Amino acid sequence: MTDPSGGRRARRQTFAERRERRAAVDDPAVVLDAAARFLETRSRSISEVRRRLATAGYRTELVEGAIARLVELGMLDDAAFARAWVESRDRARPRGERALRQELRLKGIDPAVVDEVLAERDGAGDGGDAGEPATSPDADAADRLLARSARLLARVADPRARRRRAYALLARNGFDPDTVVDALRRYVASTAAAEPELDEDG
Repeated sequence: MTDPSGGRRARRQTFAERRERRAAVDDPAVVLDAAARFLETRSRSISEVRRRLATAGYRTELVEGAIARLVELGMLDDAAFARAWVESRDRARPRGERALRQELRLKGIDPAVVDEVLAERDGAGDGGDAGEPATSPDADAADRLLARSARLLARVADPRARRRRAYALLARNGFDPDTVVDALRRYVASTAAAEPELDEDG
């Protein structure tokens, strides 16, 4: 009978052996190539690349040299990474500023860079049509998140329970209380306006 713990031990030893071999590497090109391969699937932050190479076992000075070279080549850029991250979230998975800050912090982005990128996001917010108030990126993102979840929310028959579900959804996704309350007000108004039409059709 095969000993499963023996297999796990062999895998651990193999990983340890790989780390040991990488620790013995003294060619900067090898580490640079490993970093470039890590960047092939998607862009990464400097911190992610550093963590990956260090975990693999490469020596610190070679890791830092590879990172410096990738920055110099424009392949690593934390500000560009943060902008792309925020744009992707705004487009595909709307989040509030609080959640975006937390996600970028976990990616190792410097707080000053995060401040700059989110300030740019605020500056790019919708100025509104003539005579209409400007909306913030967070307000737009909250409205989009509720619109995406409209069918799921509509399954909750009780209006109060539906509002609580919508509130929890927005809060979970990092929207501040004022943004949540305003978004809920717009959501309730839009669903109330739609309900008479549904009743007439029915």
